[in-house]
Amino acid sequence: MKKYKKGYTTGVFDLFHIGHLNILKKAKEQCEYLIVGVSTDELVKKYKNKDTVIPFEERKQIVEAIKCVDHVVPQNVLGKIEAHLHLKFDVLFQGSDWKNSPIYVETIKYLKNENVDIVLFPYTQGTSSTKLTRILDEMLLSKKKDS
Repeated sequence: MKKYKKGYTTGVFDLFHIGHLNILKKAKEQCEYLIVGVSTDELVKKYKNKDTVIPFEERKQIVEAIKCVDHVVPQNVLGKIEAHLHLKFDVLFQGSDWKNSPIYVETIKYLKNENVDIVLFPYTQGTSSTKLTRILDEMLLSKKKDS
């Protein structure tokens, strides 16, 4: 039997890569039912001030197709408190880079009060959607110069 019944994690999952897969697989190893919040295009625009490469509905379908994911929901707000009120998960899985977020302290306080555990996974070094986007932009710029 797994340590947790219902786990929750979130992400943009734009330009899906091994870091995304690692978090989802590690989360599912610890819970019986894994819910994944996929950030909407509007939320990404609001908090990262950039557009996604892959539209929300397509990113949602990609995450739904992964065998370790049991359920996918849209993530419309950054806060995990709202998600917990609706989904009632007993563990939150996050990348370790989340620990520096201003929302972190308030969320930790609330979740601990609700007996929800927080499991931080190490950030996958060397790969990120931001890095992949930068590389693709550089490749496109290089091709335009060569034309």
